[in-house]
Amino acid sequence: MDRQVHHRPGHRPRRPQARPRRTEPEPLTAQAHPTHDETTGEIPQEDTIGRTPQIFRIVIRATPQQIWDAITLPEFTSRYFHGAAISSTADHYSSLGPDGSTWGDSAVLEFDPPRRLVHGWRSLYDPELAAEPESRVTWEIEPADDGTCALTVVHDHLGGAPRTASSISGFGWAGVISGLKTLVETGRPMRG
Repeated sequence: MDRQVHHRPGHRPRRPQARPRRTEPEPLTAQAHPTHDETTGEIPQEDTIGRTPQIFRIVIRATPQQIWDAITLPEFTSRYFHGAAISSTADHYSSLGPDGSTWGDSAVLEFDPPRRLVHGWRSLYDPELAAEPESRVTWEIEPADDGTCALTVVHDHLGGAPRTASSISGFGWAGVISGLKTLVETGRPMRG
């Protein structure tokens, strides 16, 4: 088969552009979300402002316990979560910055190791973010039969917290979750 491309005289072909590799987890569709409304298939809206939850899902080759430890223990979180030493217990979520300052301090709403963690979220390291109402983060770990787990992170209750919503969207959570995956699968941080 002839694969030559013939061009009109005087015209050069365009060079194919390299497609950027996607390294961020894909946001979920409503049907794939574990807490969607089963009657309508929709993810509930946050409030009259219309803020929707930020939802990310990624597959990690690890056990549920390995992922749980990476989410809840500071010796792991400090290696992928912007240097934050995060500790989650049955009643408390605490995040300390690399200098020991308090970055987060909230109640834990659900604690079901190694499956589900729900906690409050306020970014205390930034005065503008700290002034906004507390939002909520849900971590859900779903094991598969092939030695992998799906990790779903939902950040919701963002109504009234536009700066927080902006700071976590895009590479915010995607970068954290990608860093977690790299650390758990390789034992090395993604950066550094």
